[in-house]
Amino acid sequence: MGLFNKIFGGTNEENEQNALPWIPLDNIETLDIIAEKSKTKPQIIFKHSTRCGISSMVLRGFKNSYSFSEAQADLYYLDLLNYRNVSDEVGYKFQVMHQSPQLIVIKNGITVAHDSHGAINDLDLEQFI
Repeated sequence: MGLFNKIFGGTNEENEQNALPWIPLDNIETLDIIAEKSKTKPQIIFKHSTRCGISSMVLRGFKNSYSFSEAQADLYYLDLLNYRNVSDEVGYKFQVMHQSPQLIVIKNGITVAHDSHGAINDLDLEQFI
């Protein structure tokens, strides 16, 4: 199993989550907090499907390229399989169609950028920080 994990990157989602300053997004009330905090600092939501290989691959790439401090942006992790109601509400509140995986950048209460799948790692977050 160790060799398999080295070749294919493993599947331990908790280790991947802990590598970045993730804030768990696990309740709908947090969306109002995100909207308010976005008035002074960009808020970033990563929606992840823990059963999807593509989502895991994109998460690893995102983790490896993310270079912003907690002072520059807040980074939220949404396990959409366990919190589908929160994922649905993200779409309504921030006016984005559901995708998985998906990255959403919020400033001044509105979505200023979003992308999904492999395009997440091509998104230039620097321009929103």
